[in-house]
Amino acid sequence: MNRTKADELIGMEPQAFLRFLESNGIRRFCFVTDASGQVQASHPALDSLAEFLRSDPRDFARHEGLFFQVSHTPDHLLGAFVHRTCRGQAAGGVRYWHYAAMEHYFRDGLRLSQGMTHKCALAGLWWGGGKGVILRPEGTVVLDPALRRQLFEEYGDFISSLSGCYVTAEDVGAGPHDMAAVFSRTRFTTCIPQALGGSGNPSEPTARGTVCAMEAALEFLGQGALSGKTVAVQGTGHVGTPLVRLVLGKGARRVIACDLSADRVAALKAEFPPERLEIRQTKADDLSLLSEPCDVLAPCATGGILSERTIPGIQARLICGAANNQLEDPVRDDRRLLERKITYVPDFLANRMGIVNCSNEQYGSLSPDPAVEQHLSADWEHSIRLTTRRVLKASAESGRPPGQVAVDLAEELSRQWHPIFGHRGYAIVQSLVTGGWHLQKER
Repeated sequence: MNRTKADELIGMEPQAFLRFLESNGIRRFCFVTDASGQVQASHPALDSLAEFLRSDPRDFARHEGLFFQVSHTPDHLLGAFVHRTCRGQAAGGVRYWHYAAMEHYFRDGLRLSQGMTHKCALAGLWWGGGKGVILRPEGTVVLDPALRRQLFEEYGDFISSLSGCYVTAEDVGAGPHDMAAVFSRTRFTTCIPQALGGSGNPSEPTARGTVCAMEAALEFLGQGALSGKTVAVQGTGHVGTPLVRLVLGKGARRVIACDLSADRVAALKAEFPPERLEIRQTKADDLSLLSEPCDVLAPCATGGILSERTIPGIQARLICGAANNQLEDPVRDDRRLLERKITYVPDFLANRMGIVNCSNEQYGSLSPDPAVEQHLSADWEHSIRLTTRRVLKASAESGRPPGQVAVDLAEELSRQWHPIFGHRGYAIVQSLVTGGWHLQKER
């Protein structure tokens, strides 16, 4: 198949793509990288998409397996992206999101799953990298509790069908009740509600880890602590709100923030006086907060916002936030920030505490949990503080962008095999293909 067909499919709006699948009798499909490094599609009708993946140098990084199922909820697609499982099962949350074109959907899943590989490796966790994405129609969010539970139960069945190569969790657009629904149909999930014996919402730990990385970077740069600083926070959702509270609690002089939600803006306005918190409601395409004069810029919304278009206007000298995939182009934009003498703490280094909080919940709960708290310590070799300093120091000494330094370190660590199970996840992926997973009827 030629690239013209690939461009046609990858550029489709989601509903058109779902109609294409229906016309070809496809309800489940997958793409798997074989031992020679070639990407194989489960159906001949999707060979051009396999070619698109093979030829993409930016976001496809020999992902071990990509699995998809058409949902019984109209115009929804269930997905699981498995990047690398050398260190263990692919772990990462499932986001419930809309994408304008299938290319955006695939690219987001590819980048997020690779980011989870790097995040787990840098954190010293024996997990690989994966990501779930439930594609929803534009303007449609299932809010009816019964229908929403059915959707996430179906996602749980989908995860069970993958035999444990991917373990899901909570992410953007999903919440504790959704994870309870997933858990009711699969054991391959974390971020289970505390009432069911899990670790619960990971947002607060994620905010704590991001602030820890900020402090480490400021200290490395010789700029002291957060006290007296101005911090700009883009997005005050599940992570951004506790991050605002933590930063102000550490004595920041002022926080400038924005959010899409009028309710969240009103709630934070009521919580803090205007001289300490300036917050405004913005539209999705309003990136003006990125150019605010501040000491620290904290992107805490969606990814791809640090780009050729926005970097020239940034006035902060330090960028450290909780959003995933902040760089639109991981190589070029990393270099652009370095050339502007803006210090960038890689997102997968700073925002690890979500996966840390839930990754080992199957081993029971402690409060406080030393296995969690060591990531926020000053002396553990894999801690956020020490890893941030190690990456920034290596960047300063070599002249290489910190994102690339962190990626190289994470890549090396991510190829270490699990000390007990080896590269078991990839074997599971291959067994799904040979067992005809894509031909089996979903539960």
